[in-house]
Amino acid sequence: MTFRILSAVLLLSLVAGHAVRADEPVEYSPAQASALESVEQHAAQILELNQKIWNFAEVGLAEHQSAAALVDTLKSEGFEVETGVAGIPTAFVASYGSGHPIIGVLAEYDALPGLSQKVTPDRDPVSDGAPGHGCGHSGLGSGAVGSVIAIKEAMQKHNLKGTIRLYGTPAEETVIGKVYMLLGGQFRDLDVCLHWHPSSKNQPWYGSSKAVVSAKFTFSGLTAHASGSPEKGRSALDGAELMNVGVNFMREHLKEDHRMHYVITDGGGAPNVVPAKATVWYFVRADKHEDVEHNFAWLKQIAEGAALMSRTKVEVQIDTDCHEIIENRPLADLIYKHLKQVGPPKFTQEEQAFARRIQLPLEEEFGTTYPIAIDEKVYTVEESSAPSKGSTDVGDISWYVPTGGLRTTCFVAESPGHSWQNVACIGHSIGEKGILYASKVLAVTALELFEMPEEVIKAKAEFESRMKGRKYTTLIPKGQKPPATIR
Repeated sequence: MTFRILSAVLLLSLVAGHAVRADEPVEYSPAQASALESVEQHAAQILELNQKIWNFAEVGLAEHQSAAALVDTLKSEGFEVETGVAGIPTAFVASYGSGHPIIGVLAEYDALPGLSQKVTPDRDPVSDGAPGHGCGHSGLGSGAVGSVIAIKEAMQKHNLKGTIRLYGTPAEETVIGKVYMLLGGQFRDLDVCLHWHPSSKNQPWYGSSKAVVSAKFTFSGLTAHASGSPEKGRSALDGAELMNVGVNFMREHLKEDHRMHYVITDGGGAPNVVPAKATVWYFVRADKHEDVEHNFAWLKQIAEGAALMSRTKVEVQIDTDCHEIIENRPLADLIYKHLKQVGPPKFTQEEQAFARRIQLPLEEEFGTTYPIAIDEKVYTVEESSAPSKGSTDVGDISWYVPTGGLRTTCFVAESPGHSWQNVACIGHSIGEKGILYASKVLAVTALELFEMPEEVIKAKAEFESRMKGRKYTTLIPKGQKPPATIR
């Protein structure tokens, strides 16, 4: 069912800035070849979608315009779309086909607060203090949509059986969307789930991630005049600050992979009024969910002690509880094969110069010299196996179905995560090349799973092996609705 396509793939690759060696023919099935052509044909549409979402720059749970743009595109391409999934207005599921295998592709589209930035190599916000796509999710969502359009067209043209789904998952930055969608019954009937993320490297996503609990501790006290009658007040802020002091002593006794970070979201209104309310928002992370559970129980004890010391009361609101990623080697190997076969983007001298200018402030600030401006290498599975220090709600899906992912170069080499540099790059041609590359790799990977059932069987066998002795649990109270806003 495969045939050699030299001239077509070589032409498509050159158009997108991809390198394919003429002495190494690439074998694709007719359906995969059609998908590669489809991504090229829809390239302008995909990149326009990225620009729209980049300009909307909406934070999690408020991505109304971004979600609408993705939904409208998918409906226009013949997908059936369900919106408002799991009680989240900006969550949706788009489907084409019927029966098994059912392959899911994930889309994210939330921005980060305070990272507004023009497509320039110097710090220059579009609007001071406004959000920006410092994690590249404008490209993530548009690239995922581009892939499923290509998959659908190939399935239609070559009469492939099965179902392709695009999951619109909001609020990834606060690891909320996928968790509540999962608790609402989504994802569990998938045979395989695929995902991707903009990065400074091209690689299969084989490393795990950190589990995390996001929770808010609200202290309640009594107001009083801070100078005239302080003895009549009970400072909620004292409770919050005493909690933070306790946690900072706690850090000395944590394992190396554990993390605690917090912000005070409400600390009172004026220094001459004893605050009756104060809220501190915590992220508790570790490589294993069981360690997060242990540390969170400890954290609650510290909060209770702080309430006793300040003679206040404390309430805990768990916003989300996210698990670490369960890796899948067969899917990682399959994705690596297609990262190599499709071929990574090549960048022009102008793009390299833009990247070098982006790196200069980082070199000046940290005294680091970057040997390359943009990383064009494709990293092996072994080179991509280090656990991530960040968290993603993709992890929760991976506890239920075999899950595989990839990263593509959309940012400058060694770019820090959640930075204005990334905002500039995902709106630039540097990011655009990585977006189209990801669309192609996701498409041909999914089509191989549709056409070769043995690949799905291998992924499922690996999943069953890794899940032995593991049981999914959540600290989110049963029946709790998703948060309406991040704060």
